[in-house]
Order: sequence, then structure tokens, then C-alpha cells
Amino acid sequence: MAYSIVLWQAITTVVVALVSWAIAGWLAALSAFIGGGISTVASLAMAFLAFRNVAAADPQLAVRGFYVGEAAKVAVVVVLFTLVLKTMKVSPLALFAGFGATFFVYWVALLNALPTLGGKR
Repeated sequence: MAYSIVLWQAITTVVVALVSWAIAGWLAALSAFIGGGISTVASLAMAFLAFRNVAAADPQLAVRGFYVGEAAKVAVVVVLFTLVLKTMKVSPLALFAGFGATFFVYWVALLNALPTLGGKR
């Protein structure tokens, strides 16, 4: 499921970039693509690190994998945003729109994966 979230984030990135291009031009499209790409790459790093020891029978190892994955995700986001904002000319609104759209995909997938409280799904 984690890798399907990454795939949906990549699809969302392309869609937001195309919409940004139609509304505001190439700089906005590139910025939206970069913003969505940052989130997608960070989620891919998290999925890889969190699920690399899935076959392990030790629950502590599994939990540790999630902590490492989340820490790596935050680090990737911080490093990539810093790099992009310091070295590239981007449209900040489109950049954060691309990032926000893929972040929304992540949370919708997470909410859909959680069991419902006190009811049927």
C-alpha cells in the first residue's frame, strides 16, 4: 500500500503541474512539479526505510523502521526545500500547492486505511 501512495502522489504531481501550466505558465508548472516531487521522493524514502524489514518477526524492529522512515522523510523534505529555495527561481504558491496536493493524497490514503470506529465500512 505504501508504494501505491507514492504512485498516486506522482500522478497528483503531474496533474497539479499541468493545471498550473494551464493557469499560470511554465514557471508555475515547474514549481508545482518540484513541490509535488519533493513530497513524492520523501514518501518513497519513508516507504523504503519503514518497510525494508517487514518480514522481521520482531515488532520493535518494525516500529524502529517507521521511526527511521519518518525521520528520513522529514529530513528529505527540509533538505530539498532548502536546496530548491536557495538555488532555483520558483513560484512559491505553485511550489507549495504541488507539495500540499501530494500531502493531501497521503492523508486521504492514511484515513482510508484506518479502521472505522464503531461502525462498518
